Amino acid sequence: MGDDVGGLHHVGHVVRDMGEAMGRYRRLGFTVSAPAYPVLPRRTGGPAEPFGVANAHVYFPGGFIELVAVLDETGRVPGGARPIPLQVPDDRLPGLVAAIRATAVNITSFLRRFQGLHIVIADTPDIDGVAARLTAGGVGHGGVHAIQRPVETGTGTRMEPARYLEISDPGLPAGRVPEGRIGFAENGRAEAPGDRRHAGHPNGATGLRECVLCVADPELPELERRYGTYFGRMRRDRTAPGVARFDRANVTVVSASALGGLLPGERPAVLPAFVAYTVSVPDVAATERLLRGNGLPTIRTGPGELFVPADAALGTAVGFRQDD
Repeated sequence: MGDDVGGLHHVGHVVRDMGEAMGRYRRLGFTVSAPAYPVLPRRTGGPAEPFGVANAHVYFPGGFIELVAVLDETGRVPGGARPIPLQVPDDRLPGLVAAIRATAVNITSFLRRFQGLHIVIADTPDIDGVAARLTAGGVGHGGVHAIQRPVETGTGTRMEPARYLEISDPGLPAGRVPEGRIGFAENGRAEAPGDRRHAGHPNGATGLRECVLCVADPELPELERRYGTYFGRMRRDRTAPGVARFDRANVTVVSASALGGLLPGERPAVLPAFVAYTVSVPDVAATERLLRGNGLPTIRTGPGELFVPADAALGTAVGFRQDD
């Protein structure tokens, strides 16, 4: 179990103000794409219109960080944002519209909890197999959604297939689990030459390394069991009591009492909560100089590791770890 999981596909940082978030991420040393928002008809034959959430991306080969902000009821979009037309067969449109509407409701509810990391999506080469495995294991989910999304390349725009599913807790709205949004996304076809998404980052970041979920101590055993059904085998960290790692998904689970051992000084706004993510860099000392030069505090957690505290990064600690 879990052989169909291949690391992190992306993590989602839910923010109140997209402009502020993009500015902060640039100070963190990331190259951020222009914000975008989905456009689609809400009914067959209807007009295409802005709908759901706006997002911007920090891309790496094989993964990305997503900044997410809810579009208001008037459909007003962030300055400089570009429309992304979603193409879906007519028979699948009602399901996609319902899923996007539910996502917007969920994102709004996430912001009521706190501004920060709420979305963790694992990568898989076989999303249909994941769906079947989750169903057999009694894990509720909304089924596999298939869309086409445009990707900018050096030779123009091409459409890339995207397929995903979201896990649903039986006691919560669709697409929700207590800590936020958990799901899987399937790789599209191989990237085309000239794909513009993977611009270099001034901080040197090369990819997503892990994310960290913090849970109240009494809830840790149940959380470990639940994540085992999602991601397969768990590994306990013998050097850090209260820490469990799901290596196939690059997800680390930590009890509240043990969080200070991983991220000194960090205290989650609520529990359970995703409290941090980490990216790989080739030279952590160079990254640290850039961050400090941009006026951001850094805390060292080891010779090749540091993080920017959540208070300075809009609600989520951002870690940097030197490549092995």
